[in-house]
Amino acid sequence: MLNHILIPMTVGLAIFLFGMKAMEWALHSWAGRYLETALERFTRTPARGMLTSTGITAVLQSSTAVTVITIGLVNAGVMRFPQTLGIILGSNIGTCITTELVGLNLNKLALPLMLISAAVWFIAMGIPDSRSGPEKLRPFRLLPIAFFGFACILLGMQVMQSILPELQSRGFLAWFVQHAQRSLLWGIVAGAVLTAILHSGAVTIAMAMGLASISAISPQLGIAIVIGANVGTCVTALIASIGGTRFGVYVAWSHILLNVGGALLFYPFIDLLEGFTRHFAENAGGQVAHAQTVFNIVCSILALPVCYLPALHRIQLKEAPPPAA
Repeated sequence: MLNHILIPMTVGLAIFLFGMKAMEWALHSWAGRYLETALERFTRTPARGMLTSTGITAVLQSSTAVTVITIGLVNAGVMRFPQTLGIILGSNIGTCITTELVGLNLNKLALPLMLISAAVWFIAMGIPDSRSGPEKLRPFRLLPIAFFGFACILLGMQVMQSILPELQSRGFLAWFVQHAQRSLLWGIVAGAVLTAILHSGAVTIAMAMGLASISAISPQLGIAIVIGANVGTCVTALIASIGGTRFGVYVAWSHILLNVGGALLFYPFIDLLEGFTRHFAENAGGQVAHAQTVFNIVCSILALPVCYLPALHRIQLKEAPPPAA
């Protein structure tokens, strides 16, 4: 069990998380300096905030980073709570980009993408700054790291998927699937708990896509796990709000209400969602990826009118910013 399950799982998870963090760091270093300015400037209405947050999250590939920074801005008194409502909705939509890319089954491109991105990075690092200036070389030094990180995500998925035959032979998957057939709540709970432990919904969703792509689990169960993963992401936001102002806590709870409310809304219609995504994907892994996108977009659009309620916009940030450390 150690050699065939635990070690490959640990190695694959480490590669996947390294890729996620490398991609997030590179994209944040490249475009993150504009993040706070954009969030402050383009969030006058919930709709504008949602569109802005969707774009920023798609670039940074981290809804958690956007949510945590937003909580920090509210705690510091830079933003009012009503401005954050659209940001929360948009961050859920923007995070679907990675899932959709992984759903394209680009695993065979992992090693070539690593080699090409590494070569471009070495060439860019070899060019002296004095010739063209560090700012012009910045994209050529950071974007290859982002592509290298994405390649690590693909490679990590391959390694983690290698343990699936061993899990099947030992009956672990059969036990889980057997209980999930009684109620898809098993899948939602499993997705939420795993995401809360790993602090990464992308890892949980990637696992669900991998299991579904080899028919180890049904697409419906994969979709249930994805819905649970969205609920599990709320834990990081809640942790980030601890010790801040009550308005920072409001931001975290807005994130929780959006995802938990969406899970309650979609749970009875998982079969319909699976049937809908079947028209747009040739394999079960792609169905799970599309279900994640549909879930987040529909939840955000349905919640958008609520953000315009006068009662929410009467909430003002009356507390003074916390003293500087």
